[in-house]
Amino acid sequence: MEITVRKGDSFWYFSQLFQLPLQFILDSNPGMDPNSLKIGKKILIPGFIAEEYTIKQGDTLWKLAQKRNMSMDALLVANSSVHPKLLKIGQQIVIPKRIVSRVVQGQNAYDFSLFKSDVDELKKIYPFIHVDEIGKSVDGLPIYEIKIGKGRKKVHFNGSFHANEWITTPVIMTFLNDYLLSLTNYLTINGLQAGPFYDFTTISFVPMVNPDGVNLVINGPPAARREELMEMNKGSSDFNGWKANIRGVDLNNQYPANWEIEKERKEEKAPAPRDFPGYKPLSEPEAIAMAELANKENFDRLLAFHTQGKELYWGYEGLEPEISEKIAQEFARVSGYKSVRYVDSHAGYKDWFIQEFRKPGFTIELGKGINPLPLSQFPEIYRDVRGIFLASLYM
Repeated sequence: MEITVRKGDSFWYFSQLFQLPLQFILDSNPGMDPNSLKIGKKILIPGFIAEEYTIKQGDTLWKLAQKRNMSMDALLVANSSVHPKLLKIGQQIVIPKRIVSRVVQGQNAYDFSLFKSDVDELKKIYPFIHVDEIGKSVDGLPIYEIKIGKGRKKVHFNGSFHANEWITTPVIMTFLNDYLLSLTNYLTINGLQAGPFYDFTTISFVPMVNPDGVNLVINGPPAARREELMEMNKGSSDFNGWKANIRGVDLNNQYPANWEIEKERKEEKAPAPRDFPGYKPLSEPEAIAMAELANKENFDRLLAFHTQGKELYWGYEGLEPEISEKIAQEFARVSGYKSVRYVDSHAGYKDWFIQEFRKPGFTIELGKGINPLPLSQFPEIYRDVRGIFLASLYM
């Protein structure tokens, strides 16, 4: 929500007026000197939207403030050009509305359009988050990273490496939304306050690594690629079994962690709906973007969300650090998922991360059944995995 600075206003005063931690207001207005706010300057207040209201017979700002359980000055600062004694019936004002419920409605067919709409809305409501385009998909869709926090500890979450595992995206986005609600409303998640994490941890989210593939599974093939995709899919118009990117490359078999082993033993030797690792490692723009992100950010731990199996994998070739086992045990405890150290698999993002950085990396297999998992599983999946998100921050 945007408001206008008046004489005597300060960031500290706004934090008291809107009952928000001062840090979130500071971080929502980067580049502004909090010690010299200029009258008339526009600033952003996170966690609020400006709700339009039409003045009715008998309305006063005082009555409206009482009815909304807010300070009258909150109304005044949101309506700097309105004279409180000269209100007219039919006049338009705005009322600061605190956001206390989710924007993200995860139990939906969550294609790129819905994902982007939610990202834009969250950025508007919570301007202290950072949204960056870290790359583009084969068909030119942006791959977004969302960052929250100021801490030295860096934790990364990602989803939808595989197209028909797209339910991982709304699961991640729902946690992101709940985390923001907890920060701005002093709420708890699973009994934990999010506030302390903000100062000590920077969280990186890439909720949709494979936007072209997700759109293909949910919406069907784009007209320009219909013929080639149908041929790759053996003539079938059912793309529910599609895991790869739009070029038929499995993005989670793209990394230089014994990639040659995966290449030789995979039955698929050419682009296909699943399991083709490409003609060389890191050939696909989506995989390249994720590798560059990890190299740039030097995360302390990484969690890649997939489906299905209700298991979590945490080792790779004996290269994982000792702390990984302890973290995995906590993940298993809070989720009920089975902890598995090794699986016979190579060239995955988690594998490469452990190999390159010798830091804890995890693949979390959400839910159980046949991909794409039905949305009816969403509440159970989110309930189970919410503890893993939180444990990755406090462990």
